[in-house]
Amino acid sequence: MIRAIRYTASVVVLTLWYASKPVLAALIGVRHRPGGVYDRAGRDWGRAVLRWNRIAVEVEGRERLDAARPSVYIANHASFVDILAMLAELPGSVRFVYKKGMNRIPMLGLAMRRSRHIAIDRKNRAAAFAVYEEAAAAIGEGMSAVLFAEGTRCRDGRLQPFRKGAFLLALAARVPVVPVLCVNTFETLPRGSLSPRPGTVSLRIGQAIPTDGMTARDREQLAQRTRAALVEMGARE
Repeated sequence: MIRAIRYTASVVVLTLWYASKPVLAALIGVRHRPGGVYDRAGRDWGRAVLRWNRIAVEVEGRERLDAARPSVYIANHASFVDILAMLAELPGSVRFVYKKGMNRIPMLGLAMRRSRHIAIDRKNRAAAFAVYEEAAAAIGEGMSAVLFAEGTRCRDGRLQPFRKGAFLLALAARVPVVPVLCVNTFETLPRGSLSPRPGTVSLRIGQAIPTDGMTARDREQLAQRTRAALVEMGARE
């Protein structure tokens, strides 16, 4: 019960505090720049929520991360902690492609839009493709994108089938795919739980998969290579 209260209070209070920063920055016309308020707000929020709940993050393969190289990070999605850990540890300007429904969350949805995280409506195929084009343009400006190719959090800690649309973004932007395996996040905070277990989670960074010379017709091959990389890194199928 105490852990649940701590977690709920931390998410509510810290979300209001850190989300207010990009919202206010946008109101007064602060521009986006590497390392600016729109980058810091998300990173600081992730670190603060993790710290309040006594969750540490280890990064395996940190040397494979390059803040100067825009990439598309494809990760498994086992827990809300996945988002916090990647916000806290991935370098550079990182933006998530997220479900459009999250825009309805007070303050957080507005902050995500102002920070240029990218909302997608998967029920509208034409709109989804337009979003990938928008995301590709942002990557062209030096940002990296994070996508959960499974589309939603798993219920048992196992890797679910991949949606191929996620890989169209990397192909459209002509940047490498970097597999990221979130380890121990399901055990720390499974879907439906409000009581995270203190401890350590890990981000395993895989070798970048180049997309040079590939077209949209190669998205299935790219998805298979990425999934195989995550399984080799320890993902459970």
